[in-house]
Amino acid sequence: MARIAHTAGHLTGMLLIAMPGMPDPRFARSVIYLCAHSAEGAMGLVVNQIAPGVSLPRVVEQLGIRPEIDLSGLKVHVGGPVETGRGFVLHSPDYVQESTLVIDDRFALTATVDVLKAIAEGGGPRRKVFALGYAGWAPGQLDAEIQANGWLVAPADEELVFGGEDESKWQRALARLGVDPASLSTTAGRA
Repeated sequence: MARIAHTAGHLTGMLLIAMPGMPDPRFARSVIYLCAHSAEGAMGLVVNQIAPGVSLPRVVEQLGIRPEIDLSGLKVHVGGPVETGRGFVLHSPDYVQESTLVIDDRFALTATVDVLKAIAEGGGPRRKVFALGYAGWAPGQLDAEIQANGWLVAPADEELVFGGEDESKWQRALARLGVDPASLSTTAGRA
């Protein structure tokens, strides 16, 4: 069953699932993995939006990396509207460098060119999502958006984050919570 809120640990390592009435079109039908959430704010990566016209082979070429393997099957995601020229790799924790943020026993985040070099050489993390940009929230902002009925919160699932078709991740995330998108209200209420 889904945990809706953490206490002292906040929401780090959870998924945000956009409600159908999400007012910000950049996040409509998005699924975001929360890499960090604390009193200082929050940071996450959208894991279900493909960057149009951007390919991983082109990105690594622009960085001067010569791939030793075919990278054409790896997609580039729109991680969010902040720092859209900066790359992030959300990945399995089987790849850890000094700069890697290990989030938990299933997810880690690396934002250096070293992880791309390792991937281009045929190594690096076993499972990965490459994203340009990230989603960020000021202190208290995400909590207010959740209370205003902008997001559902769910436990992160490796198969959902790393696997399957990106176009179906939003619906699959809702289905894992037992939620039918048609039954969701776009207005918040008070009990």
